[in-house]
Amino acid sequence: MGIRACVAAPNWRFIAALNGFVAVAFAAYAAHGLAGHAQAQYLVRLASQFQLFHALALLFTDRMVMEKRRFAKSAAWLFTLGMVLFSGSLYVMGIAGAPAQPLVTPAGGTSLLLAWLALAAASLKRAAPATDRKDA
Repeated sequence: MGIRACVAAPNWRFIAALNGFVAVAFAAYAAHGLAGHAQAQYLVRLASQFQLFHALALLFTDRMVMEKRRFAKSAAWLFTLGMVLFSGSLYVMGIAGAPAQPLVTPAGGTSLLLAWLALAAASLKRAAPATDRKDA
């Protein structure tokens, strides 16, 4: 599968599982590797919690994408972007001690909020079923 095919039809379950793995790994690092660094622990734990919750949401969203529900793909992309920007920026701040980058964390949070709205919209109505009948 080429890069274009991966972007056009991403494997949302794989992306969700990978995000779940990363979230658990960072949570373990926060608990064991950042002991004694309260602020860093807080930021990494917060990031891992958000990432894990939204990985589960992405896993659920995959079902709606498979059902071809309108707005489901948008929700999946927004969840993925939000996890990368929001959790990623908190990981960098917590682990590297880097200062907050203007607009990165809020952009990630906004992406997550929009993902939830897109998921809500996707849950309202199913896509019209395809028909193979000639008289339809």
